[in-house]
Amino acid sequence: MRVVVIGAGLAGLTTAYYLQRDGAQVTVVERAAGVGLGASFANGAMLHASLSSPWNSPGILWQLMRWIGREDAPMLLRSRALPQLLGWGLQFLRESSPHRFEANARKNLRLAIYSLRLMAQIREQTPLNYCYQGRGLLSVFRSRAAQNERMGELDLLASHGLSLRKLDRDQLLNLEPTLAPVGAELVGGIHYAADEGGDAYAFCIELARVLRAGGAEIRCGANASGFDVAARQVRCLRVGAVGEELAADAFVLAAASESVGLARMAGIDLPVRPVKGYSITLPRSCAPDAAPSIGIEDGQLHAVIVPLGSDRIRVAGTAELAGYDLAINPRRVENLQRLLARLFPRFSERLTPADVTPWAGLRPMCADGVPLLGATALENLWLNTGAGHLGWTLAAGSARCVADQIAGRAMQLDSQDYALNRFG
Repeated sequence: MRVVVIGAGLAGLTTAYYLQRDGAQVTVVERAAGVGLGASFANGAMLHASLSSPWNSPGILWQLMRWIGREDAPMLLRSRALPQLLGWGLQFLRESSPHRFEANARKNLRLAIYSLRLMAQIREQTPLNYCYQGRGLLSVFRSRAAQNERMGELDLLASHGLSLRKLDRDQLLNLEPTLAPVGAELVGGIHYAADEGGDAYAFCIELARVLRAGGAEIRCGANASGFDVAARQVRCLRVGAVGEELAADAFVLAAASESVGLARMAGIDLPVRPVKGYSITLPRSCAPDAAPSIGIEDGQLHAVIVPLGSDRIRVAGTAELAGYDLAINPRRVENLQRLLARLFPRFSERLTPADVTPWAGLRPMCADGVPLLGATALENLWLNTGAGHLGWTLAAGSARCVADQIAGRAMQLDSQDYALNRFG
């Protein structure tokens, strides 16, 4: 079987990996100059099944209204993006009802746990160097009420076998001693031991190496310009200004937020919109004795601070509904630096402006916060997009689900939970 995968980020490359293992002849088409340069490039660097709930939690409408105009808001709605968000936004709000939110959270959790299991298999079967760290994720709390509230939400995680442990202040500081300077502000934490970390960009580079060694073609700098569709099938993908035709038996659309425009060319409307996220990457050498050794999540500050290999620290957070705008807003970057200073002041105070590498990427967010995986109305066009802030967490599981469907195998999960036709 010949398969063309559109997109060489986490979603596209992991899908190509599983298709190749199934014996398919794979071609990956990527418009950027290299693999992993889009939303996968400098993400939050954590695979967190423990924090896999959608962002549209009950009450999100009032939070968005309260945060309008606040550059320090965890989720910021830009007025210029409203025309693109009208239909999608109504669905986003509809899915924030308690019943729908809980159902969607369960879908993501099942997929996240499956994905972590598959990541362990990938590491066993295919040696990859991507700064893997398996110490888990640590949530910190400034009030016992907040800690107890989070603990009350964790029965679902425990029922699925995820290991977690409530920590008092002393246990928290013993697990991560570099929090000591702000220890008086913290009451405790929760350790999610099943979560893991890694450099998503390095993972993409490594997977591309494996794919090429197995005979796959990865064409970077190749802009997909549309599909030739006939009799409910894609006959070919058109690439480049001259419209070179790439024929195949199956096509997988895994181009993150760009999937929306490409699908529309094939007559398919995807309930996916871009949500801009920010990160900063810092050299650990600035203050190695004050840098964290485990990923830290601060629910109050809505950020993660993650060690990336032995030489870097990544701070990531915030969501911005701003359309396809990739411009880096200095005030959002400054906000991440303030968040770092709140938790790790001794590390932060030794940084210089030259040490801070900012980045912004567009996460493809499905309206219900659950990815789109599998079939479309066209018989040989398949989807792997819409994972939003969970792209790294859900990558392996999503790819396996799509590859299973293309191969005609039964999925390990309920395919309808992630199907496009769940929207009607």
